[in-house]
Amino acid sequence: MAQYGCARMTVSKAVSALVAAGLVERRKKAGSFVALPRVQTAVLEIPDLPALITARGEHYHFQLLQRRLRPLNANDPEERALRSEGDVLEVVGVHFAGDVPFAAEHRVLNLTTVPEANELTFEDEPPGTWLLRHVPWTQARHRISAIAADAGRARLLAITRGQPCLRVERHTFRADEWITFVRLIFPGDRYDLTAAFWPDGRRDDETEWSN
Repeated sequence: MAQYGCARMTVSKAVSALVAAGLVERRKKAGSFVALPRVQTAVLEIPDLPALITARGEHYHFQLLQRRLRPLNANDPEERALRSEGDVLEVVGVHFAGDVPFAAEHRVLNLTTVPEANELTFEDEPPGTWLLRHVPWTQARHRISAIAADAGRARLLAITRGQPCLRVERHTFRADEWITFVRLIFPGDRYDLTAAFWPDGRRDDETEWSN
């Protein structure tokens, strides 16, 4: 009221509009607070996390934790279903929005399909962004589930053990050859997957931010 010279009713309506938009949350007996940022993307697209975070006006960076060659993991059902004649490239890291961990990534790349990936460190550019820019794909498959953070994931994401998380697993293919399998873990209060669709099969895949 003092800053804008407005009546109390006007300020109340403005704050109510921010609450309705999801930008502010009201807590009983505590007051009004800026809502925790969330990212929302379409279920049927492959998002570029650096672009999404930058579009929100936050600094993005990727912390590479591990990069190594290894065989497919026969104990992982998602990897076991894949075929590879040699080693795959495993990349593990964390995506950050500002100073806050946004997603933990575990990825394997098929060096038979994308041998050039073996020449990259992925320290400056995360593998998902590089793939979107340089490697065409013809098919992708998502598997989305809710999990509770175990001790390791909680430590990576700076959350409490047992906190709800969203797990997105994606296989990407070019013709009959698989390109990559990635498992992304998001804190459950920071990421939404959405898609609009109609009975005739039309769909509207839009990427937008919500709070």
